[in-house]
Amino acid sequence: MKKKIIIEDKMQKGYYYLTEPEGENFHPEFKPELTPKEMLELGVFGGKYMTDCRKEFPLSWYENAKLSPEIKNPKLNFFKVDASLSLKKWEEKGWISPMDPRGWFQWYCRYYYGRRMPEEDRRQIKRWKAMKRHVGAVKKNCAPMDIHCRIKQRQALLHWAYDSRKI
Repeated sequence: MKKKIIIEDKMQKGYYYLTEPEGENFHPEFKPELTPKEMLELGVFGGKYMTDCRKEFPLSWYENAKLSPEIKNPKLNFFKVDASLSLKKWEEKGWISPMDPRGWFQWYCRYYYGRRMPEEDRRQIKRWKAMKRHVGAVKKNCAPMDIHCRIKQRQALLHWAYDSRKI
C-alpha cells in the first residue's frame, strides 16, 4: 500500500507516501494516548496549528476541531492557557526538520496517517519519550485527577499526545 499525499500549504509544497494503514504499526516504544483528531478536538496550540493543511489529512480530523485560522487563541486550548513556544524558538533550538517545518505535531499527524521515515521517526519518538518527565512532575505535585493543578504543564502534555486529563 503506497498512497501519494500532496502537500500544498503556506509552509511547504511537495509530497510523501503513506506506507502503513492510518493509526497502525507504530514503533513499539511509541504509544501516544491521543490521536491527532482527538488532540484537535480537545484544543491544542491555540487552534492555530496547521489550519491551512486540511487537504493533506482526513476531513474527519477537522470535524470538531477547535481552530483559529487567523491568530493563536489560547482560550481554545483545553486548559485555556498558552503552553507553546514560538516556531522561531523551536527553530533556534534545532528541533525543526525540513520534512516537517511545523514541528513535532506535524510529524505526528503524518506518522499517524501512515508515513514512515525511520531516522526522523526515531528522533521524534525520542523527543516524545522525553516529555514523559512532565507526567512525573504532575503526579508528584498534584492530587490524582486534579486537572486544575499545573495546567500549563498539562496543556503541554496534551500537545505531545499524553492525555494529562487522566493523571
